[in-house]
Amino acid sequence: MMGGGVWGSGDSIVAYIGSLIGLVAFLRGILPREVRDFLREAAISFLPRLYFLFWTSKTRIDVHEWAGSSLNEMYDLVHLHVAELTSASARTASTRRLDLVRVKNSAKPSFALASGESVRERFRGVSFWWTRRVIENSESRRWGTRRSYTLEVDTKLAQSILPSYLEHVVKNAEEVQHRNRKRKLFTNFSGWEYRKRPWMSVPFDHPATFESMAMDPELKQQIMDDLRGFMGGEAYFRKIGRAWKRGYLLHGPPGTGKSSLIAAIAHFTGYDIYDLELTDVKNNSNLRKYLTAISNKAIVVIEDIDCSLDLKKRPGEEGEKKKKKDGGESDDDDDDDDEEDEKKSKVTLSGLLNFTDGLWSSTGSERILIFTTNHIDQLDPALIRSGRMDMHICLSYCAFPAFKVLARTHLDVEDHRLFPRIEELIGEVQVTPAEIAELLIQNRSHETPALESVIAALEAKKKAKLNSSQVD
Repeated sequence: MMGGGVWGSGDSIVAYIGSLIGLVAFLRGILPREVRDFLREAAISFLPRLYFLFWTSKTRIDVHEWAGSSLNEMYDLVHLHVAELTSASARTASTRRLDLVRVKNSAKPSFALASGESVRERFRGVSFWWTRRVIENSESRRWGTRRSYTLEVDTKLAQSILPSYLEHVVKNAEEVQHRNRKRKLFTNFSGWEYRKRPWMSVPFDHPATFESMAMDPELKQQIMDDLRGFMGGEAYFRKIGRAWKRGYLLHGPPGTGKSSLIAAIAHFTGYDIYDLELTDVKNNSNLRKYLTAISNKAIVVIEDIDCSLDLKKRPGEEGEKKKKKDGGESDDDDDDDDEEDEKKSKVTLSGLLNFTDGLWSSTGSERILIFTTNHIDQLDPALIRSGRMDMHICLSYCAFPAFKVLARTHLDVEDHRLFPRIEELIGEVQVTPAEIAELLIQNRSHETPALESVIAALEAKKKAKLNSSQVD
């Protein structure tokens, strides 16, 4: 019969379509909205998959958990990437069965595809399908459970776009891995060569963030903008021929929030902190070894750098020898000095400069170097010039905008009748954010007494200032 076959005649096809339209209209009239939404999502998800399975030529790539007798690092990256896709599409019909997992050193749990489930990703207009497979092999004690992912893509497009897509998968997985893991605080070992490890770490749980930082709002925004530009600036730094690093010098009186700002920067960037104690570094050679053992995406901190080593403007070596000779020191005193010198760090200003801006500063990438000091005027200008310390951040005494942040974070107070008096006083005296914070903590149960204690402290400082000026 002409026009026959699977679908029958043309009249039959029209009848089928008419019946289908009538059925859809009938179901829309009787089914609850939730069921209709589910069916619509299922159709949106299922139809592209159906077309892909039956009407395209596919290239399949298997990514197994094990490569021979070794773990396959690519499997871990794919697992993270697919978990990110799964979390984003957890409400679609194609990912109705999910596994909830939390891997070691992860800051939070995440979703993973259940075995046999698939998820689609669109990359540059091309569909890529990931399917997870878990095979329980009870007969083989050697292999046990075998896990893998299968990637499917249209064969016609695979050759041209597959390399770029796999690069995208790896980069995204590394970003997810970095974002989800717990932050760490590292400190350097002295005599580490005997322990075969230069750094030891502890979990970093400091709660300070930019939102809780009591500092000038414009300065805070400037720092965050600079950090964003740095983190996204790999191509730019390579273009201008500079190592991908950034230097910040934090200076100001004690108690103005230098350590808290470092913690806020760590939370903002997601980087680990390497707290380098220079007095435990024997010499310049060891300093370079510590540097090469620091990971990428890291913050290297040297606190109170003016106290760590003698980095002030110093006379030459000959001048130092002449000074000792003129001082009439005996040979026995020289021997004692030699023994004491053996215990001291022999890191020089030259070695530290090479660490910040020399050839050895380019051994890693995406690093932030932070120095803190209470006495910026005592540091050698060569150490803090642009290119080494790119941004000088002055954390000064508490101003009224910073006080309002403290009131909000410590007392949950946005405004109060005592604020005008505090604003008046705080502009006349020097008080650190740490001093204000302590007063608020001591009286945190009641906002009015807490603010009155701040006023009393400020008035006492004002009175002491007036008395001092009268004596002078």
